[in-house]
Amino acid sequence: MFSFFKKKDAHVAINYEPIWVDMHSHVLPGIDDGARNVEDSIVLIDKMMELGIKKIIATPHIMADYYKNTAETINNSLEILKAELKERNIDIEIEAAAEHYYDETFDARINDHKLMTMGDNYVLFEFSFISMPPNAVGAILRMKELGYKPILAHPERYPYMDIEQLRNMRDWGCMLQINTISLTGYFGKDAKKMAESLVDNELVDFISSDMHHLKHAEAFKTALKLPHVIKLLSNYPLKNIMLK
Repeated sequence: MFSFFKKKDAHVAINYEPIWVDMHSHVLPGIDDGARNVEDSIVLIDKMMELGIKKIIATPHIMADYYKNTAETINNSLEILKAELKERNIDIEIEAAAEHYYDETFDARINDHKLMTMGDNYVLFEFSFISMPPNAVGAILRMKELGYKPILAHPERYPYMDIEQLRNMRDWGCMLQINTISLTGYFGKDAKKMAESLVDNELVDFISSDMHHLKHAEAFKTALKLPHVIKLLSNYPLKNIMLK
């Protein structure tokens, strides 16, 4: 006998509600290569909410040569956005930290306790896409020594790193955050393959959108159809919920 309910249950839509928190995005207006203005911010946030995100931690770039953001510029932008969300009656919790670029200023920021953190002292940072910093291990250990909890952003996108190097980095105390849109092939087949390998080896601690613009929003939605994303959202030891 034909079962209407079985067919319907097999096609239940999955979304990002299980992780609750998107902890890497560029939705603050006008301070990096993400949202250009408040209108852009609202559009991107609407898209994230439609897909089940309940809380957003915006992480603008801090880069010595390009985006010279500080806690003041980031928090000012956050307050502008929060005021606009309130004005429009958009009910979403939003906070801000930063995506720190490992440049010539990074070690000093660590030692001077000037890293912007999220939750229980988590720090999001990124490497160059060309080569690994020579003192990366030392910086991770120093962050740990000072009570920070380092998270490496989008490790799947560093072509010079292999799965064993990333496993070792995690053993040193550095957590790993992948972009779900990498699993769609958005950043190329090599990043997709590495992201899949990280998922399969249970080396992923956080997932996020790394939202900059509408193309990312569409890829973030498309990713929900993929087996590896479904696996991440079903029964996987992710830590996003710890930032709730």
